[in-house]
Amino acid sequence: MTTALEAPEGADTSWPGQLPGTDPLPGRLDRWLASRGAELVAIRRHIHAHPEPSHSEFETAALIARELAVAGLSPRMLPRGNGVICDIGEGPRTIAFRADIDSLPLRDLKDVPYRSTVDGQAHACGHDVHTTIVLGLGMALAQLNEQGLLPGRIRLIFQPAEEAMPSGAPEVIAAGALKDVDAIYALHCYPQLPAGLVGVRSGPFTAAADAVEVKLTGPGGHTARPHLTADLVHALGKVIVDVPALLSRRMDPRAGLSLVWGAVHAGQAFNAIPGAGDVRGTVRVLSREAWRDAPDLITKLIREVVAPTGAEVDINYIRGVPPVINDRMASAVIAGAAGAALGADRVVEAELSMGGEDFSFYLEHVPGAMIRLGTGRPGSDVRHDLHQGDFDVDESCIGYGVRVMAHTALAALSTGAF
Repeated sequence: MTTALEAPEGADTSWPGQLPGTDPLPGRLDRWLASRGAELVAIRRHIHAHPEPSHSEFETAALIARELAVAGLSPRMLPRGNGVICDIGEGPRTIAFRADIDSLPLRDLKDVPYRSTVDGQAHACGHDVHTTIVLGLGMALAQLNEQGLLPGRIRLIFQPAEEAMPSGAPEVIAAGALKDVDAIYALHCYPQLPAGLVGVRSGPFTAAADAVEVKLTGPGGHTARPHLTADLVHALGKVIVDVPALLSRRMDPRAGLSLVWGAVHAGQAFNAIPGAGDVRGTVRVLSREAWRDAPDLITKLIREVVAPTGAEVDINYIRGVPPVINDRMASAVIAGAAGAALGADRVVEAELSMGGEDFSFYLEHVPGAMIRLGTGRPGSDVRHDLHQGDFDVDESCIGYGVRVMAHTALAALSTGAF
């Protein structure tokens, strides 16, 4: 079992120093970062092997706090002890960096030394990488601060429960994470890009994501006499087919609204009309305004579709997360910083995603941006997607991520845009 104190066997930790044609970090940080590859990979592997579910990230938070304290910093735990906030430096400007630390309820299917030791939990979304990068950023900037070369305050936010509904971001914000913050940044693993590349996009980045549950009830009956009862399976079919179709005519198509059902349950016997059935799905939308209107519109359409069937309907619309809409200036700052860290040819335009991300809650309060971090192995056609049990990364992405975020920290502290 790999621990945070052991260099993992077989790990490629010979990360390059300053890349050709890029800008150096001050205080010889490039050389320092190149020497920390084994340590950061070991931390990532330890977290990967010991995933914790949303809202219960107590050991992960304790590990983060210990590593930050070793670096000479003063981390503080969230009130429940499942997240960490840590400031570095002083000054009139504060730039925040957020990492999510929870895992997914999936089995880890990889045959690797750092495979999950917790049955049914896996870091299949790269949160172990996000955490390690922001932790490495903290270690690097602590070095810079000791040299008197950090021109302001950096805040590290290690957030629980990104994968849950309700998610952890509002809890972290309520704990004061954004107090005096001028801008905030984050990154997300992206296996479709090879390690060493990042994707940047201004404006809409990910979709809002909600959930909707529809339960229908009726007296039930014999399939030979559907006219004497409410045909629940037929009614569920109307909800499944008609509501998404009607939405496309009731909502501006430029809003990018999508309703997709993921689960349906009704009945046991082939010749009996059931007395209850339900369907559950997700609502995704790119427009912030359309997201605000979605619950009332979708609820209204469901009731209209069900009414002629005679079934009773109960609707539970569950608010998830708003869309991530990257600030124009924040996106420009991190794009320039990524170019300085990796080279302009390694910064590409990120695709728009219909996935959800609770980083959006922070952007409701302060300007900021999220980027995509390439995690694929260069030259390989294998691109295991996020939320799959065999998801893994090229671990050199950790070094690239730390460099990009370190350049971003210094650029954001120096700009007068925020």
